[in-house]
Amino acid sequence: MIRTVEAPPHMSAPVLAAYSYCEAITGQQARNFAYGIRLLPTPKRRAMSALYAFSRRVDDIGDGTLAPDVKAARLEDTRALLARVRDRSVDEDDTDPVAVALSHTADHFPVPLDGLDELIDGVLMDVRGETYETWDDLKIYCRCVAGAIGRLSLGVFGTEPGARGAERAPEYADTLGLALQLTNILRDVREDAEDGRTYLPADDLAKFGCSAGFDGAHPPAGSDFAGLVHFEVRRARALFAEGYRLLPMLDRRSGACVAAMAGIYRRLLDRIEREPEAVLRGRVSLPGREKAYVAVRGLSGLDARHVSRRTIRRRA
Repeated sequence: MIRTVEAPPHMSAPVLAAYSYCEAITGQQARNFAYGIRLLPTPKRRAMSALYAFSRRVDDIGDGTLAPDVKAARLEDTRALLARVRDRSVDEDDTDPVAVALSHTADHFPVPLDGLDELIDGVLMDVRGETYETWDDLKIYCRCVAGAIGRLSLGVFGTEPGARGAERAPEYADTLGLALQLTNILRDVREDAEDGRTYLPADDLAKFGCSAGFDGAHPPAGSDFAGLVHFEVRRARALFAEGYRLLPMLDRRSGACVAAMAGIYRRLLDRIEREPEAVLRGRVSLPGREKAYVAVRGLSGLDARHVSRRTIRRRA
């Protein structure tokens, strides 16, 4: 069982300012993530913002325009900063607010900071331009850049006392991260191609005649692009189904946060499934009102109750 230790109601001005900085970054850049964490109590919301701000810094290095060797060096600098956080050597008046907030989070929540090392490893794969022959290969990348974030988030959420099967909670959090990342990959297939990146497994691309890649608003000539998308959607749905088993193990507001974030991506998946070629014309997204509906649904506990009933039926 993973228990959380709530942050104290009073904190120093430098720490409060550091969290405010991280929350501003989250609000400006997180989009789907921000809808979920609004449902959390303040200490957990702040902690999640600190995790996001550090992760955003790592992602921004990987997505930037610097030369690969410079990116790699900056990522290692970021790893060194993480080591300072892990060693508790970041002072409250440090000039880096993200480091201050993350250090405070690590002091008050059992977050597995090694997950942020995994994130750096995953972004280094991007910097090196790695491609993936099989789904098993791609899973390694997805676990670094998304599964690890799921496990880190679980350190903030914690599990409910007495939750059945809670020892598997990190596994489910990891799997839910994979589901979100595969949805991201499908959504961004054209954008990634324009940046010279290919994430979908090469053997899947070959199976559906898409090895030529996606450099325009239309699928490669003679390909079964819809078949490829539907194949990956089924894979993502299976991951969601497994990862959703985490929900009944969480308290109401943490479960609502996870259900909201995952629910937004599941609806994105629905849209992609209905119109596969839309991902080649631009980024598929949900309107704000639909995201708000998903958040309310998560707060109601409908998804968690549905998963609980389904799990009970399976055991019966």
